[in-house]
Amino acid sequence: MTIREFQKFIHKQYYPRDSERGTPGTFMWFVEEVGELASALAGDDQKNKEEEFADVLAWLCTLANINDVDLAEAIEKYTVRGVDGHK
Repeated sequence: MTIREFQKFIHKQYYPRDSERGTPGTFMWFVEEVGELASALAGDDQKNKEEEFADVLAWLCTLANINDVDLAEAIEKYTVRGVDGHK
């Protein structure tokens, strides 16, 4: 499954509820999932790490969907146009 396909899947499954929640509420859920990923990364449970990575990606797609951002296009910054330097 491509990033675009996954984003569309998330849109189809959750968009009505996500759009009602709006960006601020959805961002808080995203941040919570990032926190859970941080905790998972500190541990040794590989399955938990995988689950938390999946949750973070799903919530990122949700944020993108309710803000009309196509993640496949957005990542062209790295894949097509290239990025000068690094942080």
